[in-house]
Amino acid sequence: MKPLILIVDDENSIRSFLQVSIETQGYKCIDAANGANALMLAISHNPDILILDLGLPDMDGLEVIKKLRKISQMPIIIISARGHDREKVEALDAGADDYLTKPFSVTELLARIRVILRHKSNDNVSSEAETFIYKIKDLIIDTDKHRIWNYNEEIRLTPYEYKVLVLLAKNQGKVLTHRYIIENIWGGIVTEDTQALRVCMGNLRRKLSEDPSQPKYIITEIGVGYRLTDE
Repeated sequence: MKPLILIVDDENSIRSFLQVSIETQGYKCIDAANGANALMLAISHNPDILILDLGLPDMDGLEVIKKLRKISQMPIIIISARGHDREKVEALDAGADDYLTKPFSVTELLARIRVILRHKSNDNVSSEAETFIYKIKDLIIDTDKHRIWNYNEEIRLTPYEYKVLVLLAKNQGKVLTHRYIIENIWGGIVTEDTQALRVCMGNLRRKLSEDPSQPKYIITEIGVGYRLTDE
């Protein structure tokens, strides 16, 4: 079955161009011109990837992300003319998995689609081949059920937050460099821009610690990377 990709942009020309470019690579596309239709299609069709413009006529793209994250963990790639770091961080904080600033290369977009689909495929293989339950202090990571608990409370993570946490858990106590994490989670696509990793770690700390300024689980090795505590 062909992977299904939902394209959301209020400009017909952009939607048509992206649909043709993506479908020539063997994917299937559906599209929406506003946030309301995007949410409806996302819920009814459960696409493999959502490509989302932030500047929509009926609601801001950030609102679409937040509404979707309440019910789904489908990967979201942002395509937007908003290129400031603050706006990128807001989108990633809201639950987006990747961010491309307009104008962008279709080749790069296709590469990021492939990375996401490859990770989804690897996740399915891994879940069938081996499952683990990690317990670190009050944190429990169940890779069989894809669920996280902290102090007996279930924690909701985005797909990339979950993958980073599991990668750290598999290497508990070891320092993982920024480059190593990026190459293993994002396929090296953002090697030159560690912003996505910084946001991801910030969100993980906020979700896992009462005081993110004093992280309980994820330790920063300044200038090198991160490690999961082995205390």
